[in-house]
Amino acid sequence: MDPIREAHLSEPGLLVIDVAGFDDDTVLAFQAAIARTWGTSTAERTTRDPGQPGVRLRMYTDLRQVLEEASSPEPAPSAP
Repeated sequence: MDPIREAHLSEPGLLVIDVAGFDDDTVLAFQAAIARTWGTSTAERTTRDPGQPGVRLRMYTDLRQVLEEASSPEPAPSAP
């Protein structure tokens, strides 16, 4: 695969994540795991570099936007 292209963001806590993997299922599963934890602009499809194995996906994540279900891993206390 070709090198990942560098991107600069204007605010701390914002990430551009380039994922390279063997197949669509692998990179989309990674994207889903990140999107369950932080606010993420998800991609609907992957890209391929002609003549190269594997797929690529670019996603944008905001680490300042923690999703509620990910922020409390402990179950809520049950009523007596």
